[in-house]
Amino acid sequence: MNYQWNWGIFWEMAPDGSGTYLDTLWSGLMWTMATALAAWVMALALGLVVGTVRTLPNKWLVRAANAYVELFRNVPLLVQMFLWFFVWPELIPQAAGDWLKALPNAPFVTAVLCLGWFTSSRVAVQVTTGIEALPRGQKLAGTALGLTTVQTYRYILLPMAGRVILPPLTSEFLNIIKNSSVALTIGLMELTASARAIQEFSFQVFEAFSAATIIYVVVNVTVVFLMHRLEKKVAIPGFIVAGAAAGGH
Repeated sequence: MNYQWNWGIFWEMAPDGSGTYLDTLWSGLMWTMATALAAWVMALALGLVVGTVRTLPNKWLVRAANAYVELFRNVPLLVQMFLWFFVWPELIPQAAGDWLKALPNAPFVTAVLCLGWFTSSRVAVQVTTGIEALPRGQKLAGTALGLTTVQTYRYILLPMAGRVILPPLTSEFLNIIKNSSVALTIGLMELTASARAIQEFSFQVFEAFSAATIIYVVVNVTVVFLMHRLEKKVAIPGFIVAGAAAGGH
Protein backbone atom coordinates (compact mmCIF):
# COMPACT_ATOMS: atom_id res chain seq x y z
CA MET A 1 0.00 0.00 0.00
CA ASN A 2 1.31 3.43 -0.94
CA TYR A 3 1.90 5.98 1.80
CA GLN A 4 -0.60 8.89 1.71
CA TRP A 5 1.21 12.19 2.30
CA ASN A 6 -0.76 14.88 4.10
CA TRP A 7 1.18 18.04 5.00
CA GLY A 8 -2.06 19.72 6.00
CA ILE A 9 -2.26 17.44 9.03
CA PHE A 10 -0.75 20.13 11.26
CA TRP A 11 -3.84 22.33 10.91
CA GLU A 12 -6.22 19.54 11.86
CA MET A 13 -7.54 19.24 15.41
CA ALA A 14 -5.83 16.74 17.68
CA PRO A 15 -8.20 14.17 19.21
CA ASP A 16 -7.03 14.99 22.75
CA GLY A 17 -8.67 18.42 22.51
CA SER A 18 -5.41 20.36 23.03
CA GLY A 19 -5.75 22.24 19.73
CA THR A 20 -4.28 21.53 16.34
CA TYR A 21 -1.35 19.22 15.71
CA LEU A 22 0.72 22.37 15.15
CA ASP A 23 -0.18 23.41 18.70
CA THR A 24 1.05 20.01 19.86
CA LEU A 25 4.42 20.61 18.22
CA TRP A 26 4.62 24.12 19.67
CA SER A 27 3.89 22.81 23.15
CA GLY A 28 6.57 20.16 22.72
CA LEU A 29 9.08 22.78 21.63
CA MET A 30 8.31 24.89 24.71
CA TRP A 31 8.89 21.91 27.01
CA THR A 32 12.12 21.10 25.18
CA MET A 33 13.45 24.64 25.56
CA ALA A 34 12.32 24.95 29.18
CA THR A 35 14.01 21.67 30.06
CA ALA A 36 17.21 22.47 28.16
CA LEU A 37 17.56 26.02 29.51
CA ALA A 38 16.88 25.07 33.13
CA ALA A 39 19.29 22.13 32.92
CA TRP A 40 21.89 24.32 31.19
CA VAL A 41 21.86 26.88 34.02
CA MET A 42 22.35 24.03 36.50
CA ALA A 43 25.10 22.45 34.39
CA LEU A 44 26.99 25.72 34.03
CA ALA A 45 26.89 26.44 37.75
CA LEU A 46 27.97 22.95 38.81
CA GLY A 47 30.45 22.54 35.97
CA LEU A 48 32.13 25.85 36.77
CA VAL A 49 32.66 24.83 40.39
CA VAL A 50 33.77 21.25 39.70
CA GLY A 51 35.98 22.24 36.77
CA THR A 52 37.71 24.91 38.85
CA VAL A 53 38.23 22.54 41.78
CA ARG A 54 40.01 20.11 39.41
CA THR A 55 42.77 22.71 38.92
CA LEU A 56 43.37 23.47 42.62
CA PRO A 57 46.52 22.26 44.42
CA ASN A 58 44.51 20.28 47.02
CA LYS A 59 44.80 16.66 45.83
CA TRP A 60 41.78 15.44 47.85
CA LEU A 61 39.49 18.04 46.34
CA VAL A 62 40.87 17.21 42.90
CA ARG A 63 40.21 13.49 43.43
CA ALA A 64 36.64 14.18 44.56
CA ALA A 65 36.00 16.41 41.55
CA ASN A 66 37.52 13.82 39.19
CA ALA A 67 35.31 11.11 40.70
CA TYR A 68 32.27 13.34 40.14
CA VAL A 69 33.20 13.82 36.49
CA GLU A 70 33.88 10.15 35.84
CA LEU A 71 30.66 9.05 37.56
CA PHE A 72 28.27 11.28 35.63
CA ARG A 73 30.16 11.27 32.33
CA ASN A 74 30.53 7.50 32.00
CA VAL A 75 27.02 6.32 32.92
CA PRO A 76 24.68 6.44 29.87
CA LEU A 77 22.17 9.28 30.00
CA LEU A 78 19.20 6.95 29.54
CA VAL A 79 20.29 4.86 32.54
CA GLN A 80 20.67 8.02 34.63
CA MET A 81 17.22 9.20 33.57
CA PHE A 82 15.65 5.94 34.74
CA LEU A 83 17.61 6.00 37.99
CA TRP A 84 16.45 9.53 38.78
CA PHE A 85 12.81 8.83 37.94
CA PHE A 86 12.23 5.26 39.11
CA VAL A 87 14.95 4.42 41.64
CA TRP A 88 15.83 7.60 43.51
CA PRO A 89 12.29 8.19 44.95
CA GLU A 90 12.43 4.67 46.40
CA LEU A 91 15.79 5.21 48.14
CA ILE A 92 14.96 8.40 50.03
CA PRO A 93 12.53 8.52 53.01
CA GLN A 94 9.05 7.40 51.97
CA ALA A 95 7.37 10.76 52.63
CA ALA A 96 9.88 12.57 50.43
CA GLY A 97 9.63 9.88 47.75
CA ASP A 98 5.83 10.06 47.70
CA TRP A 99 6.02 13.85 47.45
CA LEU A 100 8.39 13.63 44.47
CA LYS A 101 6.22 11.10 42.66
CA ALA A 102 3.12 13.23 43.27
CA LEU A 103 4.58 16.39 41.74
CA PRO A 104 2.43 17.54 38.79
CA ASN A 105 5.55 18.12 36.68
CA ALA A 106 7.64 15.25 38.05
CA PRO A 107 8.98 14.24 34.58
CA PHE A 108 10.09 17.84 33.93
CA VAL A 109 11.84 18.16 37.31
CA THR A 110 13.51 14.78 36.86
CA ALA A 111 14.67 15.61 33.34
CA VAL A 112 16.17 18.93 34.46
CA LEU A 113 18.04 17.33 37.34
CA CYS A 114 19.30 14.43 35.25
CA LEU A 115 20.42 16.57 32.30
CA GLY A 116 21.91 19.15 34.66
CA TRP A 117 24.09 16.66 36.53
CA PHE A 118 25.05 14.76 33.38
CA THR A 119 26.03 17.86 31.39
CA SER A 120 27.78 19.51 34.36
CA SER A 121 30.42 16.77 34.25
CA ARG A 122 31.11 17.60 30.60
CA VAL A 123 31.16 21.33 31.27
CA ALA A 124 33.59 20.71 34.15
CA VAL A 125 36.05 19.09 31.74
CA GLN A 126 35.81 22.11 29.43
CA VAL A 127 36.38 24.54 32.32
CA THR A 128 39.42 22.58 33.51
CA THR A 129 40.85 22.45 29.99
CA GLY A 130 40.26 26.16 29.50
CA ILE A 131 42.06 27.09 32.72
CA GLU A 132 44.97 24.77 31.99
CA ALA A 133 45.28 26.19 28.47
CA LEU A 134 46.06 29.66 29.81
CA PRO A 135 49.70 30.77 30.02
CA ARG A 136 51.21 30.07 33.43
CA GLY A 137 52.00 33.75 33.77
CA GLN A 138 48.30 34.55 34.20
CA LYS A 139 48.20 32.89 37.61
CA LEU A 140 51.61 34.23 38.61
CA ALA A 141 50.45 37.74 37.76
CA GLY A 142 47.59 37.40 40.21
CA THR A 143 49.97 36.25 42.93
CA ALA A 144 52.32 39.16 42.16
CA LEU A 145 49.42 41.59 42.54
CA GLY A 146 48.68 40.20 45.99
CA LEU A 147 45.42 38.54 45.02
CA THR A 148 44.14 35.52 46.91
CA THR A 149 43.52 32.24 45.09
CA VAL A 150 39.79 32.96 44.95
CA GLN A 151 40.41 36.47 43.60
CA THR A 152 42.90 35.19 41.02
CA TYR A 153 40.34 32.72 39.69
CA ARG A 154 37.50 35.21 39.80
CA TYR A 155 39.20 38.19 38.17
CA ILE A 156 41.87 36.62 35.94
CA LEU A 157 41.65 32.91 35.19
CA LEU A 158 37.92 32.25 34.82
CA PRO A 159 37.13 35.33 32.66
CA MET A 160 39.97 34.39 30.29
CA ALA A 161 39.18 30.66 30.31
CA GLY A 162 35.54 31.45 29.59
CA ARG A 163 36.53 33.02 26.30
CA VAL A 164 38.66 30.01 25.39
CA ILE A 165 35.90 27.46 25.98
CA LEU A 166 32.97 29.25 24.33
CA PRO A 167 33.09 27.03 21.19
CA PRO A 168 32.99 23.71 23.11
CA LEU A 169 30.34 25.15 25.44
CA THR A 170 28.25 25.87 22.35
CA SER A 171 28.51 22.19 21.44
CA GLU A 172 27.44 21.19 24.95
CA PHE A 173 24.44 23.52 24.76
CA LEU A 174 23.42 21.95 21.46
CA ASN A 175 23.84 18.52 23.03
CA ILE A 176 21.61 19.35 25.98
CA ILE A 177 18.85 20.47 23.61
CA LYS A 178 19.09 17.20 21.70
CA ASN A 179 19.53 15.08 24.82
CA SER A 180 16.27 16.45 26.22
CA SER A 181 14.53 14.04 23.82
CA VAL A 182 15.54 11.19 26.16
CA ALA A 183 12.99 12.58 28.64
CA LEU A 184 10.18 11.14 26.53
CA THR A 185 11.00 7.80 28.18
CA ILE A 186 9.75 9.14 31.54
CA GLY A 187 6.65 10.82 30.14
CA LEU A 188 7.77 14.38 29.38
CA MET A 189 5.91 15.66 26.33
CA GLU A 190 8.84 17.45 24.74
CA LEU A 191 9.31 17.88 20.99
CA THR A 192 10.17 14.29 20.06
CA ALA A 193 7.38 12.92 22.26
CA SER A 194 4.94 15.39 20.66
CA ALA A 195 5.96 14.23 17.18
CA ARG A 196 5.43 10.64 18.25
CA ALA A 197 1.99 11.52 19.63
CA ILE A 198 1.06 13.10 16.29
CA GLN A 199 2.23 9.97 14.50
CA GLU A 200 0.19 7.73 16.80
CA PHE A 201 -2.97 9.82 16.44
CA SER A 202 -2.80 10.54 12.71
CA PHE A 203 -0.52 7.79 11.36
CA GLN A 204 1.37 10.51 9.41
CA VAL A 205 4.78 9.39 10.65
CA PHE A 206 6.92 11.09 8.01
CA GLU A 207 5.22 14.47 8.35
CA ALA A 208 5.40 14.41 12.14
CA PHE A 209 9.08 13.58 12.42
CA SER A 210 10.05 15.73 9.43
CA ALA A 211 8.51 18.71 11.20
CA ALA A 212 10.34 17.84 14.44
CA THR A 213 13.62 17.51 12.54
CA ILE A 214 13.19 20.90 10.90
CA ILE A 215 12.42 22.52 14.28
CA TYR A 216 15.52 20.98 15.87
CA VAL A 217 17.67 22.21 12.99
CA VAL A 218 16.26 25.75 13.18
CA VAL A 219 16.74 25.92 16.96
CA ASN A 220 20.31 24.61 16.80
CA VAL A 221 21.33 26.86 13.91
CA THR A 222 19.95 29.82 15.87
CA VAL A 223 21.97 28.81 18.94
CA VAL A 224 25.15 28.48 16.85
CA PHE A 225 24.57 31.91 15.30
CA LEU A 226 23.96 33.61 18.65
CA MET A 227 26.92 31.92 20.34
CA HIS A 228 29.17 32.87 17.42
CA ARG A 229 28.09 36.50 17.82
CA LEU A 230 28.78 36.29 21.55
CA GLU A 231 32.20 34.75 20.92
CA LYS A 232 33.16 37.62 18.62
CA LYS A 233 31.81 40.21 21.06
CA VAL A 234 33.81 39.01 24.08
CA ALA A 235 37.00 38.12 22.16
CA ILE A 236 40.15 39.96 23.26
CA PRO A 237 42.14 41.17 20.23
CA GLY A 238 45.54 39.50 20.06
CA PHE A 239 44.74 36.92 22.74
CA ILE A 240 45.40 33.47 21.33
CA VAL A 241 45.82 30.32 23.39
CA ALA A 242 47.75 27.47 21.82
CA GLY A 243 45.95 24.18 22.12
CA ALA A 244 42.70 25.77 23.24
CA ALA A 245 40.01 23.43 24.52
CA ALA A 246 38.30 21.68 21.67
CA GLY A 247 36.84 18.63 23.28
CA GLY A 248 38.23 18.19 26.74
CA HIS A 249 40.11 15.15 27.98
